[in-house]
Amino acid sequence: MDPILTLGIIIAYFLVLFVISFITGKGADQNTFFTANRNSPWYLVAFGMVGASLSGVTFISVPGAVGGGAGFGYFQFVLGNFIGYIIMAQVLLPLYYRLNLTSIYGYLEQRFGFYSYKTGSVLFLLSRIIGASLRMYLVALVIQLAIGEYFGIPFWLTVLVSIALIYLYTFRGGIKTVVWTDTLQTFCMLLAAGITVWVISDSLGSEGESVFNMLVDSPYTRTFTWGGPFSANFFTQIVSGALITLVMTGLDQDMMQKNLTCKNLGEAQKNVYWFSSVFVFANLLFLSLGALLYLFGLDQEIIREEMVEGKFQLLIQDIPTKEWIPRRTDELFPSIALSYLGPAAGIAFVLGVIAAAYSSADSALTALTTSFCVDILGFEKTPPSPQKTQTRFQVHMAFALTLFLVILIFNWLNDRAVVYDIFTAAGYTYGPLLGMYAFGLYTNFQVKDKLVPWVCIICPFLSYLIDYLYSLGFFIIMVNGLLCFAGMYLVRERG
Repeated sequence: MDPILTLGIIIAYFLVLFVISFITGKGADQNTFFTANRNSPWYLVAFGMVGASLSGVTFISVPGAVGGGAGFGYFQFVLGNFIGYIIMAQVLLPLYYRLNLTSIYGYLEQRFGFYSYKTGSVLFLLSRIIGASLRMYLVALVIQLAIGEYFGIPFWLTVLVSIALIYLYTFRGGIKTVVWTDTLQTFCMLLAAGITVWVISDSLGSEGESVFNMLVDSPYTRTFTWGGPFSANFFTQIVSGALITLVMTGLDQDMMQKNLTCKNLGEAQKNVYWFSSVFVFANLLFLSLGALLYLFGLDQEIIREEMVEGKFQLLIQDIPTKEWIPRRTDELFPSIALSYLGPAAGIAFVLGVIAAAYSSADSALTALTTSFCVDILGFEKTPPSPQKTQTRFQVHMAFALTLFLVILIFNWLNDRAVVYDIFTAAGYTYGPLLGMYAFGLYTNFQVKDKLVPWVCIICPFLSYLIDYLYSLGFFIIMVNGLLCFAGMYLVRERG
């Protein structure tokens, strides 16, 4: 696809975002930035959360991860996600609304004390910085392939400009702006996937029922896996999916901040029920897209699958040289969409990948700022002031620069599908949050508050050792949570 056309699409897209930002940022104050004045329509939040939950990981990494014998195995994890969303709506949302929280980690202060509260907020900051950086890295890589290399722009500058644009359209309206921009971004992502499926189906001479039969008969749609108790099987995937959802959404300020902008608990729960249902079908769409991409690539003889030293390797044929070049599976979708499917699919892909980048990154930056200002700086404990507004701008900028640096580090280190990196990292950083909240909700014990940070430091190291011995995959989050729960019990107040 012509890089100049791609650049034009990106510019047009950002003009729309800045128009939305201008409208939603009018008269914005501290409450607008943090809670959108608790006046967001539930259906708007629900649709926007689909895009925020999918992000660039689902848009790019999930289709590529279908290869190498994995098939639709990821869908087991998605079914677990759905269960987690229902639990979240029934257990966590009522708690947050009853306590009228701006930052959800305020619960830990009320339940256990100052040190537990600060530990929870720091765990979130660390977790979200890692997760948002991984997501942003993935899409920045695609933008670099699409236009950066053509114009001779270095990768670091592509990342810097991307994050600067996010800062500019979120620093005033905050979560109110994000709720509206996420709606546009979700639409673009789903439209891009639908158009690509249609173009590939047409290229393969299939439509409707024949496409469904082609997918069912292919080796790429195998869904359920079975194995021993310490392997990535159906049970561990379902449980891990539910737990990951509870911690990465229910215990995550980024995602819950949007839910807490609804007018009341009933509307927030309605939002979650509708959003989670659409989320399942959206993931199924992207998995189907991945299977079609592999089938199309093999049919056109532009990709190959090989096993090298026991590991799956994807080879994509370079257009000018016709040489077979090893590629990350994350590069499958962009490589085919931009070079082999024509202008309609190319334009749709560019729109989708931009939407994927900013549907998660903008809300992450806003949530990081909110958590730091409320949890660390204590904004809610003193009246609003011009100095606080200036401090909020500075915090917003600081986290934007932090994301930039972490993305560059990850670009230097990464060598596999990002979808697995994100959820693996979540198992270690969110696991202690799972244990802390579970202990608070399901026991009546008080704890020695000053010892809680040590529990939350030790547990991830023990979890890593267990994972090294037994290779638990995503299931490590349950082990980490249980260890933290046990640690909280050991430091409970006696007598």
